[in-house]
Parts: sequence; structure tokens; C-alpha cells
Amino acid sequence: MSDQMSVQDKVQSWLEDVNIDESTKQELRSLEGNVSELEDRFYKDLEFGTGGLRGVIGAGSNRMNRYTVGRATQGFAAFLLANAAEHGNTAPSVVIAHDSRHYSPEFALESALVLAGNGITAKLFRSLRPTPQLSFEVRRLNADGGIVITASHNPPEYNGYKVYNHTGGQLVPHEAEQVIAQIRDVESFAEVKRLSREEAEAKGLLVWLDEAEDEAFADTVASAGVNRELLQEGAAKELVIVYTPLHGTGNKPVRSVLDKLGFTQVHIVPEQEQPDAEFSTVKSPNPEEREAFTMAIELGRKVNADILIGTDPDADRMGAVVRTNEGNYEILTGNQSGAILVNYLLSQLKERGSLPANGAVIKTIVTSELGAEIARHYGLTVFNTLTGFKYIGEKMNEFEQSGDHTYIFGYEESYGYLAGNYARDKDAVVAASLISEAAAYYKQQGKTLMDALEDIYREFGYYRETLSSLTMKGKDGVAKINELMTSWRVSPPAAINGAAVTQVLDYSLGLDGLPKENVLKFLLEDGSWFCLRPSGTEPKIKFYFAVKGSTDEEAKERLASLQKDVLSRVEA
Repeated sequence: MSDQMSVQDKVQSWLEDVNIDESTKQELRSLEGNVSELEDRFYKDLEFGTGGLRGVIGAGSNRMNRYTVGRATQGFAAFLLANAAEHGNTAPSVVIAHDSRHYSPEFALESALVLAGNGITAKLFRSLRPTPQLSFEVRRLNADGGIVITASHNPPEYNGYKVYNHTGGQLVPHEAEQVIAQIRDVESFAEVKRLSREEAEAKGLLVWLDEAEDEAFADTVASAGVNRELLQEGAAKELVIVYTPLHGTGNKPVRSVLDKLGFTQVHIVPEQEQPDAEFSTVKSPNPEEREAFTMAIELGRKVNADILIGTDPDADRMGAVVRTNEGNYEILTGNQSGAILVNYLLSQLKERGSLPANGAVIKTIVTSELGAEIARHYGLTVFNTLTGFKYIGEKMNEFEQSGDHTYIFGYEESYGYLAGNYARDKDAVVAASLISEAAAYYKQQGKTLMDALEDIYREFGYYRETLSSLTMKGKDGVAKINELMTSWRVSPPAAINGAAVTQVLDYSLGLDGLPKENVLKFLLEDGSWFCLRPSGTEPKIKFYFAVKGSTDEEAKERLASLQKDVLSRVEA
């Protein structure tokens, strides 16, 4: 569809398109006269970024619906077929999974039928599955790609479409650019090739995956731990866990893995156990936020839980809340959980003499330096990537091909973790099992995870980080975010919070061999840093802040002051 068309012309073209169903047209007719709503729905095509599509569900070119999903899949199919021809592959295949959101099953099936229409075998799960299992399954089935229908922890009105390559990783920029070019070539919905479900099944181009696939995933995740013998000797039975899947895909896989590891005192938050596209018990199904744990904390107090675990709707992010010695429950930040997991894994591997000399930990540029310092303490090499687990996955592929490094752990501050080479995306299932294993190990020593974290701080310094974000929706919001980035790029501050700015890292220039990205990071003379990054999946701009202090009180004070000083300029 031409970008030169007016919004009204675009609306009319949808109303006249014989390929679009009547219910979609009726939805558009009901908006007649609502200029601002139609503008937002049609002022652009829903953008296919490096991770795929994400947007509000509804009729329109800037919305998630079967037509925008079908068009994107047609482009992805063309990309796959071009690559298949180049490598002599005559029978490409794609694995498809979906979460519990509105229209997720429908969008997953639509994707499968468009792939089938292009002669590509679609292997589709019959019911919801976690994103990391999709990544695992692409690798296990030697597929050419993957699709998962999810909008992670976005509000209920959102859905999304994430695309994976043959390694099980999300498309990196150079691949996404090829797919985007193919999508742009699809000028009308009439060009989207599609089979009916009956045709696709009859031709063997729609293959249904079922629960038989789940056992391999659970066994593989369970094998990622380092202390299974301790768990089986009884440590697992002594740990009391409360788990909430927040109405998403994590319920069965997390419980299956914990059971395999011997954890018997696992209490599920009953009100949040079943899939619910409205996520009706929470404001946001986001384990980064304490509010999401309200019910888990209530249950935790009743059963005297040692640890509370929550996973987001597609089970790629894990949050943890820990009981303190005073009996309170304190939520761990993504950086704190990451530091605990890095320290636990590496200390246990070293104790067993199985820490590889060429071991590596990978983190993102906005993730705390605490985990990096721990990793270097154990003799490992640390690699930084841009934000997004696809870049960590890409680095893992480099290690696999070159053999120069052995991947141990990768993580990002936004609650994404992966141990093991079985996938190329963050996995809340393995994170839940590992943090439970760590909690059981430290409980044997009479310690909580908060005690373990305090030990880390005493040894490596009191690192503190926080995140702020501003949501700016619609066309005007995009413009405001761009103006904000330009202002900080063109006129960077000489000092912030009483400390001189010693370096400005503008990642749009392609620093350190990384892909170009619209991110600014400011390093201060006192070792603090802060970063501005427009979100690639949500209408918001994020501000990251990090400090290191000699005491926890000092670190907290410096962090609050740094955050206040930066945001005062933003809001001026």
C-alpha cells in the first residue's frame, strides 16, 4: 500500500478490498467520523522491526490483525524460500507457537496457512507454549525458522509476531532488513498466498505438534543446573516455592521442570494459574513489577515461602521475590537476580573443577556491571551486546562456530536469562529452576537469597540500578521521542549530579563493532552511567541509571540523585 495515500484513501481501499472479510469492514465503518482513531490506525503500516510486529489488535494497516499478520508472513515466506534455494533446501519448514493473548491461536494458524500457501511446512503447536520452547524446537527439529505470536507483557489489547531464524534466534538486523524488503513487495492482500486448513493438512504442509514435544524441552532445561545431586539429597524438598504464571504459558513447563528437579513444596497462585487473555488479576502481567506479585506474596505469607517466582505471558522473563530474615518479601531487580545466578553458577562450576578456561558471559550494554565483575573474578571473558536477546543469541552462534569461547550464561536487566546452548532466546523456565536451585543451596547454609546478595555486594561493591520510562503514544509520541534523542545527542550535558560527563557513547554510529542503534550512554567521572533508549517494541523511551557505592546507603542516595538530575532535564 502506497505511503503517499491519504488516510481516507487507505480506509476506502480496505472497504473495497474483496480479500478483506465483512466483519473487518464493519469495524471500520463503525469508526466513521472518528478522525483521530482512523488516523492512528492508518497513518502508517504496522512496522516490522528486528523482532517482528507488535501493536494494538484491530482493523487497520497500523494494527495487529489477520491481514497484517498474513502480509508479514508472505514476506517471511519469500525470505525463507530465497534462502532455501540458495542452500539447495527443497523442503523448508517453520515451527509456530503462541501465547494466551486475544487472537493468538488465530494469528498462529493464519501464519501457518500462509506458509503452507507458499509450499513451506508449518509445524504448529495445538495450544499455548512458551517462547523459549519455540526457540528450542526450531533447533531440535532442524527447522528453517520460527514464528511466535506474543506481545510479551504488554497490555491485553496488544499482540505481536516474532520471527526466528534457523538457529532459533530472533532475526538480527541484516536478516530483518531482507524480510522487511520482501514485505514491502507485497503491495496488496491479494498477493498473500494462503491454503485452507483442510488443504494444508491434506498436503502435509500443516503438521500439528503436541505434548510429546514437551518432555524433551523439560528434560533439557532440567539438565542446565549444576547441583542436581544436592537437590536429590533433600535440599529441593526443604525449599518452599510460590509460583505464578500470570495467566500465561509458563504454568506447565515450569512446574514440570521443578518436579523433575525434586521440588515438592511448589504452590501455584490459583487465581493466576489458568490462561486469561485479559490478565484480569493484574494491572500488567509483568514480573518486573511488584504489583504483579500481590497475590503471590499473600500466598507466600500463608505457606511461609522462601521464594516467589513469576513469569510473563510468553514465559521468557522471570521475576523473583525473596523472603528476608525479618519475614518480609523483597523483589529482586533483573540485575540482582542476574548477579545471583552468575555468582552461583560460576562458583559451583569452579568448585567442581568444570569451569572452562575459555568460558564467557554475555550481557547487554544497559545491564549492570556487577555480573561482569563477578564473571571476570572467575576468569571468564565478558561480552557486551545491544539490548535484545537476539544479539546474545547471535554471539552464542559465533562461539559455536569458532570454538573460541564456551557460553556459560547470558542475561539482560529486563529479567531475561539463559543458561545452556539449547535455545537462542531468554528462558524464564530455566531461570525459575536455577534461582530455585540457588535458593535451595543457600538455604542449606542457613542463608536466604538476600543474604547471598549481600555477600556479593560486600565482595564486589554495592551496585545499584534503576529504570524510568516515558510512554508517548501515537504519531505525536514518536516525534517527541525523536526530538528528545536529538536534543541529548546534539547538546549533551557537561556534568550530571555533580560529576563530569567523561564520555558519550552514541550507538547510532555503530560502536565496538555492534550494529547501529538509536541509543545514547553517558559515562560519568565517578563511575556512574545513564542511558537513553527508545523502546523497539513499545511507544516509550527508557532511561537507565547505574551507580556503585562503598555502602548500600551511599549507592541508593547517589542513584536517586542521578535519576532526579537526569529526569529534571528531560521534563524541563
